[in-house]
Amino acid sequence: MRAVVYDRFGGPEVLHLGQVPEPEAGPGRVRVRVEAVGLNPFDGTVRSGAMESAFRTRLPGVPGLEVAGVVDQVGDGVTGVAVGDRVMGWTSRGAAELAVLKRWARVPDGVDPAQAAALPVAGEAARRALRILAPRPAETLLVHGASGGVGGIATQLAVAAGVRVVGTASAARQDRVAGFGATPTTYGPGLVRRVRALLALTGTAPAVDAVLDAAGAGVLPDSIELRGGTDRVLTLADPEGPALGVELSERAEPSSDDLADLAALVARGEVSVPVAAVLPLAEAARAAELVDGGHAGGKVVLVPTGPGDAR
Repeated sequence: MRAVVYDRFGGPEVLHLGQVPEPEAGPGRVRVRVEAVGLNPFDGTVRSGAMESAFRTRLPGVPGLEVAGVVDQVGDGVTGVAVGDRVMGWTSRGAAELAVLKRWARVPDGVDPAQAAALPVAGEAARRALRILAPRPAETLLVHGASGGVGGIATQLAVAAGVRVVGTASAARQDRVAGFGATPTTYGPGLVRRVRALLALTGTAPAVDAVLDAAGAGVLPDSIELRGGTDRVLTLADPEGPALGVELSERAEPSSDDLADLAALVARGEVSVPVAAVLPLAEAARAAELVDGGHAGGKVVLVPTGPGDAR
């Protein structure tokens, strides 16, 4: 079958279309005919070879941790799902025509493949972060990267729970953050002053109650100052966090129930999935450049067919 592969470690340029054996749905697994696959920064870390000291990557490697597709094979012991069902979930080699899922949820009507493929990883991270920080109604949560995949979902869930959210994003994406119900501001020099000015306008204290860093762009020192310490400051993306006394949460805890709940919110129009780009498999290198650059402004999704994706 066709897949996006890399035969050696390196940058986005090592990605190309190739042929790999078709996977089989083992016990407790389902196989899907892929409709869309979401890309994540972790894909680039593995592709670069940086993870080889932690675990070995089988070459040729295939990126893609999350997919949406139609079930075409059901493994032993699997119940509640049948061939022909539309599902989304977690995989390990998703940028291909077929992928095997280890956990999944049904895709509701009204949720397109790109939205569905963008949900599993970002949705899990957003839910995990909010559970750790536990912002309460009327508290103020500062979200870095509020226009992106993880930050955008976390922002919307927090706002829906009655939390005041101040969200950082680029100048070009301020309207998106405002559309999520948050108070937008730009990142960069002067952040502490800008956030405090926004807090003053709302009549709240000069310190925020919690901080979620979904950007990993060196924002932790300012975040600690705005919080007045490291308590309830969490990063999902900055490896320097622990050195500053800030919790770094990297361990994913995939939940099919959580994914189904989030998909239902999307189907009802209560949560919007920030999708920055949808590209064919043949443009995987370009897609990886967007993800590696860290400023895509949402999830980057690959689809098995499209312009330029010749068979």
